[in-house]
Amino acid sequence: MPGLSLLHADFTRHDYAPHSHDALVVAVTEAGGAEFTSRGHTEEAREDVLLVFNPDEPHSGRMARSPRWRYRSIYLDGQAIAAAARLAGLPRPAYFTANLFRDPELVNLFHSLHCVLEQADDPLHQQELLAQGFAMLAGRYGSQRRPAAEAARGRHPMRQLLAVMEERHPERLMLDDLSDPLGLSSFQLIRMFRQATGLTPHAYLTQIRLKAALRHLRDGMPIAEAALAAGFFDQSALNRHFRRIYGITPRQFVAAQVA
Repeated sequence: MPGLSLLHADFTRHDYAPHSHDALVVAVTEAGGAEFTSRGHTEEAREDVLLVFNPDEPHSGRMARSPRWRYRSIYLDGQAIAAAARLAGLPRPAYFTANLFRDPELVNLFHSLHCVLEQADDPLHQQELLAQGFAMLAGRYGSQRRPAAEAARGRHPMRQLLAVMEERHPERLMLDDLSDPLGLSSFQLIRMFRQATGLTPHAYLTQIRLKAALRHLRDGMPIAEAALAAGFFDQSALNRHFRRIYGITPRQFVAAQVA
């Protein structure tokens, strides 16, 4: 399905810095576990729970009591979310008001879905599991209410600010570049940004640059060129942020695309 990607990770040591994805994330743990923080709460990813993060929902994670975390994640961008909603017979994509669901049936279903998607040899089975999984997930835990923070991102001046950051992300942006056109102080900008996105302007801009780097790498651009085109100082800076957020290096990402 266009807009759908998979991750099968096995960590013994890794911390995820605060970040968000422009995709819906659904994850199941196969072994061990980890702590994650979202919505001001810290909870534990384990084999008996399903993790769900809405698009643009900030969260962080770290290895905690378990010495290992092996998990599978499904990422759906806007196009894939809409397609999954159609398969599930939903009038519109659902918003999820929690990140952790203790639901063994859904854990097993999404684990099976990830495995079938990974094999990529039975599209009918893929569609059946997608339809069942997202219909059950939305029916049990979804909401049609739009959260205040999400609504705030769509209003002026946040809409204007985010558009500027998207357009000018390759530049050496400073706080004044963002706050002056809105008539705000730097402090007011940071506070407004945190309220609307849960991230600082720097963290959000880093997310935009990482997504741009992913697009460039998928298009076959060399890593060093992709780093500069996305707005990073150099390849080393891209490597550092890429690994902190995605848990792998850009070189490993490129190798996975080729494979």
